[in-house]
Amino acid sequence: MTAAPPPSLPVDLDGFERSAATSLDPATYRYLANGSGANVTRDANRSAWDRWMLHPHVLRDVSHVSTATTVLGAPVDLPVLVAPTAMQRMAWIDGELAMARAGAAARTVLVTSMAASYSVEDVAAAAPEGTRWAQMYLLRDAGRTRRLAERAREAGYAAIVLTVDGAAVPYGRRRLADGLQLPRPFSFPNMLLPGEPVDTPLTDLVDDFDPGVTAADVERLAEWSGLPVVVKGVLRGDDAARAVDHGAAGIVVSNHGGRTHDGCVATAIALPGVVDAVAGRAEVYVDGGIRAGIDVARALALGARAVLVGRPTLWGLAVDGTPGVVAVLTALREELVRVMAFCGASAPDALTRDLVDAAGNPEPPA
Repeated sequence: MTAAPPPSLPVDLDGFERSAATSLDPATYRYLANGSGANVTRDANRSAWDRWMLHPHVLRDVSHVSTATTVLGAPVDLPVLVAPTAMQRMAWIDGELAMARAGAAARTVLVTSMAASYSVEDVAAAAPEGTRWAQMYLLRDAGRTRRLAERAREAGYAAIVLTVDGAAVPYGRRRLADGLQLPRPFSFPNMLLPGEPVDTPLTDLVDDFDPGVTAADVERLAEWSGLPVVVKGVLRGDDAARAVDHGAAGIVVSNHGGRTHDGCVATAIALPGVVDAVAGRAEVYVDGGIRAGIDVARALALGARAVLVGRPTLWGLAVDGTPGVVAVLTALREELVRVMAFCGASAPDALTRDLVDAAGNPEPPA
């Protein structure tokens, strides 16, 4: 039997970003690419994955390697989900509709943002065969939140993703990039009530985000929607365990791509502590800085069920719409197959923690 090939060089997702940077308006690119503050957390998210080094097995049968798995019981062809990103019409005229078609074509999960530029119903209709989760924040107006959760269920979404790291948003708006111009007409159909102006600025809408969210609200959202709730924006094991105690079906280890507050721990460092604290009671996912199949493999070896990618799918969308996103996801899958074979893992579940070693990592927070 031929030895498994070594892992290839990382997929050139940076090439997609370079192409997107030339095709997008400069202010739009800055808004999508930048994090908060000096981009310390955004950059740390990327570099932290390289601190986990492969420690591969040999003498394992890898004549057939499959990236197929399940998330919340739903089959997917690869453990890479499309992360929720707002206002995708900034990148491509069809925005979330094109992204939905790509997610369905790649047979993975699309997470639709509450701040999408198309409604949850329109996104579902664009790719009815796809699997979709709906991301949302809890709002001060509980009735508005409840109605959106009910709309998502009625439109066939399989889960609610509750983002909880936005509690500080009402205390300091994120400034939009200088010169940012949204395509017209532009609205936020998932956040507006009947009769509200369609051109209500996003910065006004996020002032309604509720800073009083607690773990008990996980149960409330599950009751409203009748769907599993995945809690996104967790960086600590104790917070993850509390969310699971209150019914969370999944946890996303995330610092919002470094966009909420600079100086946060990188997700690759926080992930093991969250996995250990959850202790198999819920699925754990992670996002932040994932740019190659080797990063996906590292995340799965550290205990994630799947990863979410945001900016790379936006760059694919900006370059070529649906085919561009499919190209990004395909590139990640192909490199993941090579890395899995190198590690002696024929399926995602075979990527276990003994396959990565920390290279100077501090102990993750409990």
